[in-house]
Amino acid sequence: MLPPTCLSTTARGSEAESFLTFGDSSGFCFQTNERRLRKGAATKTCRRGPGPRPRMEENMTFATVEDTVEYRLFLIPDKPGDSEERREILQKYIEKIMTQFAPMLVPYIWQNQPFNLRYKPGKGDVPAHIFGMTKFGDNIEDEWFIVYIVKQITKEFPELVARIEDNDGEFLLIEAADFLPKWLDPDNSANRVFFHQGELCIIPAPKKSGTVSWLPTTPPTISQALSIISTHPEKILASESVRAAVNRRIRGYPEKIKASLHQAHCFLPAGIAAVLKQHPRLVAAGVQAFYLRDPIDLRACRIFKTFLPETRIMTSVTFTKCLYAQLVQQRFVPDRRSGYKLPPPCHPQYRAHELGMKLAHGFEILCSKCSPHFSDSKKSLVTTSPLWAGFLESLKKNDYFKGLMEGSVQYQERLEMAKNYFQLSVNRPESSHAMSPGEEILTLLQTVQFDIEELKKEEAYLPPEDDERWLDLSPDQLDQLLQEAAGKKEPEPTSKGREENYDLTQVSESMKAFISKVSTHKGAELPREPSEAPITFDADSFLNYFDKILGSKSHESDSDDLDEEDSECLDSDDDLDLETQEPGEEASVKGTLDDLKSYMAQMDQELAHTSLAKSFTTQKQMEPLSQTTNDNSEEEDSGTGGSVMTPVDVDLNLVSNILESYSSQAGLAGPASNLLQSMGVQLPDNDDHRPTKHLEEDLNSCFPGMKDLRNYDFYLTTIYKTITSMQIQKCCATF
Repeated sequence: MLPPTCLSTTARGSEAESFLTFGDSSGFCFQTNERRLRKGAATKTCRRGPGPRPRMEENMTFATVEDTVEYRLFLIPDKPGDSEERREILQKYIEKIMTQFAPMLVPYIWQNQPFNLRYKPGKGDVPAHIFGMTKFGDNIEDEWFIVYIVKQITKEFPELVARIEDNDGEFLLIEAADFLPKWLDPDNSANRVFFHQGELCIIPAPKKSGTVSWLPTTPPTISQALSIISTHPEKILASESVRAAVNRRIRGYPEKIKASLHQAHCFLPAGIAAVLKQHPRLVAAGVQAFYLRDPIDLRACRIFKTFLPETRIMTSVTFTKCLYAQLVQQRFVPDRRSGYKLPPPCHPQYRAHELGMKLAHGFEILCSKCSPHFSDSKKSLVTTSPLWAGFLESLKKNDYFKGLMEGSVQYQERLEMAKNYFQLSVNRPESSHAMSPGEEILTLLQTVQFDIEELKKEEAYLPPEDDERWLDLSPDQLDQLLQEAAGKKEPEPTSKGREENYDLTQVSESMKAFISKVSTHKGAELPREPSEAPITFDADSFLNYFDKILGSKSHESDSDDLDEEDSECLDSDDDLDLETQEPGEEASVKGTLDDLKSYMAQMDQELAHTSLAKSFTTQKQMEPLSQTTNDNSEEEDSGTGGSVMTPVDVDLNLVSNILESYSSQAGLAGPASNLLQSMGVQLPDNDDHRPTKHLEEDLNSCFPGMKDLRNYDFYLTTIYKTITSMQIQKCCATF
């Protein structure tokens, strides 16, 4: 089912087992659209309503901090034992995981916080486990990279089961909302979604209490869920379509990491160049400081104290595409007192000067927020940790140094990156003792030795910049991205190809199919392709539905509304079989239908004297109403008794009104295009040309009553914009 505010296809998977009940997954469908609106770079609108969020420790539902993902790794089977012994076991798993995935994690540039793991003791029904939390901010790709890492962890360590969610809740289900079983919704999804052995698992719900002994009737606790996964792993595997939707989102990793980077030349102070050479990840903190600056932050940039403009040199900086877009697309004019002057925009190195100026402001803001004499107690040495020796040895076994000679420049660079990664992810101190980015920068400036003249000599050997055409999306590229997000396997044909093969009857037929579907207080159900529609039949619900319609159990309910479960057994009221009714009940129903027809006939007669009929296109052949209608009209005024009603051309009125609405959208999103696209009907692009005489003749022969319309010229032009003469001729054969 689809809520009234949402227009997207809700094709659900059909691989559900026979004991599952089918309900509604519209909650995840609505969240899908909300999430797509929200998760663009620097998008901060369309948030959920205010109010406190429950902590995951209480009910394991979702995180509380915006743009934050939380992930947990549980060990199965969960054998009771000493807490210290359990801690040692999980701590060893943390070391193994962080070491094995270090080649991917060490060079990765995170938007806000890195991937990290730590031991978390048990509490209530939640056993001791490995916990991690990352604030991904505006870069949604960080979150999906973590999904890939967590999935791979469960593949490499089959005895670990992973659970991952963010402040939206079960975002994996939101991503696969179009393919979920109908029984699954946000209210009953708690503690059902896990990764096990590299595959997505969803713990099902029994249709009736006691049907399946190993399935609880209510959402399971974490302990129950882990027990089910341990004993019945083959019965909880998510459907192929759901797994494919999630796998499609993380497809391409780890190769995709390199594609998400952008290398650009920047005219930077030498101190920043030296810092970024040691710790490339700090570019994210510098960009964020500039991007989220306020007037108080800019006070420190009136006169630079740490990064003087006189020390600038040309260097190459590696950004993520999200960070680069944030830095490039903000207009900013530096204070005249700062000393940062830009060349004219026509200068060949204008972009490098502009990027360097913005990045320098970000780093200056970071350093201004901490005292130059900050406490040395925060400067913890990595090499003093008892875990460092084992971690370094594991890196060497996993070929992290790529055969580089120990002591060489490249070896030392990778070693420094490994130390930084170890400090942030493996041996992470408490937040009260962690160093801020500004303190880390000042520490590096005190320890890193660099020569400005040597750095200037390296300007001649800088690698080329990456092409930034990815910043500009053409309409075709945008359409392709939207199609990929919608899960379409094949790209749409070109505009010309669509026009040559377009059949206008798709509009009227799809709309008729939409009208015939069931609509409830939750919204209307969109028509689906036969291959996508799951075939289910519940005999009990079917009989109960008829009992309520026929009135045999009318005393059990005071409402005319059908139960939600029963209403989904039939697609429309046309599926009722009146032949199964008893004689008295059949007469009652027949009388009701006759009364309804009588009311409709009287309404038609009243409307015949108004101008409303002129707004519709009628059929060319005039035919009087049926005998039943004429009999009813004899009771009306004599002036109305002899009137002749002309049948309305429903298809032509439907198509012309849809096209008028579509044309008024002027290429933007609107009700007509949204409704048609949700039903799989894609109108071709408009070509602003006037119709030819030959085309006008084709239209008139196809729709005889069209020339009588008051706005005939407008409709003619609109239809011409949508289809060509060849398609109208093809359409005439169908009408």
